[in-house]
Amino acid sequence: MASSTRYVLVTGGAGFVGSHTVVELLSSSESRSVKYVPVIVDNLVNSCEESVRRVGEIAKWDPIFHKVDLCDVEALRKVFTQYSFHSVIHFAGLKAVGESVAKPLMYYQVNLISSMNLIQVMEEFSVRNIIFSSSATVYGSPQKLPIPEEHPVGNCTNAYGKTKFMIENFLADQCTAKAEWSAVILRYFNPVGAHESGRIGEDPKGAPNNLMPYISQVAIGRRPFLSVFGNDYDTPDGTGVRDYIHVVDLACGHVAALQLFERDAPVGCVTYNLGTGQGYSVLEMVEAMKVASKAEIAYKIVDRRPGDLASVYGDPSKAAVELGFQAKKTLSDMCVDSWRWQQMNPQGFNAA
Repeated sequence: MASSTRYVLVTGGAGFVGSHTVVELLSSSESRSVKYVPVIVDNLVNSCEESVRRVGEIAKWDPIFHKVDLCDVEALRKVFTQYSFHSVIHFAGLKAVGESVAKPLMYYQVNLISSMNLIQVMEEFSVRNIIFSSSATVYGSPQKLPIPEEHPVGNCTNAYGKTKFMIENFLADQCTAKAEWSAVILRYFNPVGAHESGRIGEDPKGAPNNLMPYISQVAIGRRPFLSVFGNDYDTPDGTGVRDYIHVVDLACGHVAALQLFERDAPVGCVTYNLGTGQGYSVLEMVEAMKVASKAEIAYKIVDRRPGDLASVYGDPSKAAVELGFQAKKTLSDMCVDSWRWQQMNPQGFNAA
């Protein structure tokens, strides 16, 4: 039996990475002296309550869920009055790069106001431990590869990345002003895959903005072909190269980061890359999914997208040394698990 209980607020906990992290929080409690009790808040704009129900099914847990928009500060306060939170994992926010280029004002309004409200309410209730779901987009165009945490940040090529950079600064400034605060910024790259049960996975509303769900939907016949945005980059096959990490590995990285809050003193504001350190091109991902799905995946080469970069992959060694975290799952695991999710849920959560 765990000797102490930690209530953890998980914002955006019904989403792709959030839902998998909740599963890992619950399963990790079985082997630790600390029991984590996740409390999910999500406005369900890019997710659904069925995801929360299935998390409960996987983890044999009665979900604690509040449909709350972080932009509604009073609704958020009501949640904080109901629990004595030990820490917060902050996933909530809009996250499509292409959409952020087309609708920058919406991204600034939603992502910044929601995060400021969260930090404000945390301070009001003396909750001073936060893990922030940031992104490798804060690095902008890489000056070196693999990208270390010390790489210059802020030269972002899209509004989504700029909001992540600004929130990182909010947290750094808060930790400077309030010595009792601890903020762990996790910059990660491209989460893919799904839980091995096939019960939860990435379920974008409308056309997917991310590569893997789009490839999966082509493979199962929901979409006729994949658009490959550019094949004239300075990469081995001309298509964009990214650092893909299995979502379960990523979730385990968040659990590892929580251990920093068990130290005797606050850690201040610290940053870690979460990735594999291995880049794969778009066409390599297509070929790997062909093998996993045993399906043909049609694609067409089209013009580059505004804001896209040639190669982005990170140096994950700091997380390995300081958090004891290393990604374990392979590219094959990513594709097999993505395909299992797609086969079992051809219309995503909507069929439930």
